[in-house]
This record gives sequence, C-alpha cells and structure tokens, in this order.
Amino acid sequence: MSAENGNISIANDANGVTTISFFHPAQNSLPSELLKQLADAIFNAGNDPETKVIVLKSGGDRTFCAGASFEELLQIKDKEAGARFFEGFSNVISACRKCPKIIIGRVQGKAVGGGVGLAAAADYCFASEAASIKLSELTIGIGPFVIAPAVIRKIGLSAFSQLTIKATDFQTAQWARQNGLYNEVYEDVQALDVAVYELAEKLASYNPAALIALKQVLWEGTADWDDLLKERAAISGELVLSEFTQQALHSFFNNKSK
Repeated sequence: MSAENGNISIANDANGVTTISFFHPAQNSLPSELLKQLADAIFNAGNDPETKVIVLKSGGDRTFCAGASFEELLQIKDKEAGARFFEGFSNVISACRKCPKIIIGRVQGKAVGGGVGLAAAADYCFASEAASIKLSELTIGIGPFVIAPAVIRKIGLSAFSQLTIKATDFQTAQWARQNGLYNEVYEDVQALDVAVYELAEKLASYNPAALIALKQVLWEGTADWDDLLKERAAISGELVLSEFTQQALHSFFNNKSK
C-alpha cells in the first residue's frame, strides 16, 4: 500500500524479536485492508520459528490508533458489508489470541475505540503518559461490542462500563494502568522504547516452550471467541446503518471540512 493509504511494516532482530508496526496518516485509523494485513502479519510472525516474541506498535508520535476508518464506515450499505468491516478488528484480536508468541504492546499516544482493543489484545502493554484512552462509539450510535471481550478481560466490567458510558471523556494513561490495561507507563517515548525492548530481549532469551505454554494459560477461557466476536461484529454492522449513525458520521465529516 502507498503511504497515503497506510502500511504495515515488519522488522526482525538477531535475537528473535519481531516488531510489527502499523501506520495510517489519519491518526492511525485502520481501514479493512490494513486490518487484514495486520492480522496476517501477527499470524505469520506467530508461526515463524525465528520469532520468539512480538512487539506491536504504531507509527507516528501522537496517536497510537484512532480506531476504525470513518471514511470506510460511511461506504457501508448493507448488514453483510457492515459485519465484514467490523470483523476486521475481531480478526486482529483473534490473531493476537491465537498467536503462540507473547505480544508486547507499545502505546505511545492516544488510543480510541478499536485502538483500546488492540492494547487489550497484547499480553503485556507499555504506554507513555500521553496514551490516554476513550471508547467513543456510543456518540455515533454504535458500541464497542467487538473489542468488549478483550477489554473486559483486562480491566473488568466496572471499568469497561465507565469507559463506554462516559463516551466523550478521555481517561488518563495512569487510569488505564490502575485498571489493568497498561502494565507500565513511562514519562516519554524514549523511556517507553527502552523498557519495551529491554523486556522483549529478555523474553526472547527464555525457554520458547515455556513462553508458548504461558500464552495458552493467559488466554484460557476464550475458546468461544471466534463465534462471539463474529456475533458482535454483526451487531455493529447493523447499527452502523441506522439513521442516527449515518447522521453522526456525516456531521463528523461536515465539521471536519469546515
């Protein structure tokens, strides 16, 4: 893909750390094609015998991930297309869940909607102080249904309820750490990167069989998620066609163009 349409990049170091990075110029919002490439990259790294641990990150400094591509949401004309679109995020979450390698998340900036889901799908997540989070889906007439299982698994139902219902409010990186989404928070990106790669290199030196067994333990109780996430994608795919959501999306783009 061209830089205008975003890209996925993969880098491997000599010690077995594979870094998967996604980028889109619209605040790292992710259209379907990028989501597919991201899921494929995670799947392939998980099955690469040379990869011992994965770092998942995004490009740029300000926003980790702004969630779904609103431009693509506006192009959805039927429930089937809507379900397919929302399955993009569910496929990335599933790729993280099924990946036999430990995934370290590196969240350098704000995470909104699906971006919170990506952070939750990591096995261990580092963030910067700038990495505030928000689930704003209710404001456009849908909900964070696809990512909910992954987020609730990390922060619990009470914190998820707060995050979802207070849909216009950002919660701080420290709030996210206190509630279990982030494991560690650093003052700036430089300190963040040092911590991410120190842990990645350390994990890469451990017994691979033990890491694989640990990954299975970490994701116990999620065997039904393939069906669950598909059902949730169908809910969102239908809601996106509602008059409320269509008006909200058009209003967003009208205000953006002024």
